[in-house]
Amino acid sequence: MVKFLGKKFLAFIPTFFVITLVAFSLIRLIPGDPVMLLLGERGANPETYLELKTNLGLEKPLPIQYLNFMKNFFQGDLGTSIVSHLPVWEEFKIHFPATVELTIVALFWSTIFGIGFGIIAAYKKNSLFDVSLMSVSLAGYSLPIFWWGLMLIMFFSLKLNLTPISGRINILYEIPDVTGFMLIDTLKSEYGWTGFWDALKHLILPSIVLGTIPFAILARITRTTILEIINEDYIKAAKARGIPMKKIIIHYALKNALIPIITMMGILLGSLLTGAILTETIFSIPGMGKWLLGAVEARDYPVIQSALILITLIIMGINIGIDFIYALINPKVRR
Repeated sequence: MVKFLGKKFLAFIPTFFVITLVAFSLIRLIPGDPVMLLLGERGANPETYLELKTNLGLEKPLPIQYLNFMKNFFQGDLGTSIVSHLPVWEEFKIHFPATVELTIVALFWSTIFGIGFGIIAAYKKNSLFDVSLMSVSLAGYSLPIFWWGLMLIMFFSLKLNLTPISGRINILYEIPDVTGFMLIDTLKSEYGWTGFWDALKHLILPSIVLGTIPFAILARITRTTILEIINEDYIKAAKARGIPMKKIIIHYALKNALIPIITMMGILLGSLLTGAILTETIFSIPGMGKWLLGAVEARDYPVIQSALILITLIIMGINIGIDFIYALINPKVRR
């Protein structure tokens, strides 16, 4: 197992360096000068411009800037935001929990319902439920996120007044930032379950928007995989022994269908972390998406490049974790 995971880890090293180089280079192709944005038109005289550019280390050639950035990165220094003048790591710790919390809630409900409905659809193949689920999943996969989010806000928040429009918690609650996860911090606060329920209500619509595509994908892949497996010889043998179809699917087919499902869940988790930008913007959630969008608008190079690399490391860690689960489920993978 150690040798297997070691090979996987070594394979990610060149990928990591390629991504750091791409992240460092591409953000500098974005039109706009961060120094000019900071100074403004009135303060941008040549002397002040050159002084600020030197202080930010932007006067050096790009290869030197890249090497300095990587050197500082491996020393634990992610740089300082050009705009806020705060360490990037401190800002990352503030915004990342909001994105993780939203991602976990979205993946939780989409996994439970996606796999559950996929199993039922396979069991009731070609039934009204099966056809309806496949139609809904196709529509869910095709919906534009921004349109879907706005429709949910208009119906549930504005018309029915059932859910909050934006944010993470009602402004009447003063929740101390202990862990950064609002669902946990509310329980630790004086508001207890009342605050927890309010924070959960703020997550309902964003998590539905973010989890719609994963739900559609998991439902379809679960149904398809189980239908393929039940045509195998050992499933036919189980049928011949009189084992009920429901038991065959749950105890035999589902276990063998887990590998492609887990594969897709790993891919979806990474895409949810990076795809939360639009959802967080629509619902004004102060997570990674909104933070990165503001950094791009301000040409805040240290924030953009460090955040992208940190997200890359997290996604690589998820992939290694998925490979580890593979090896536990199917020992053949190790060989």
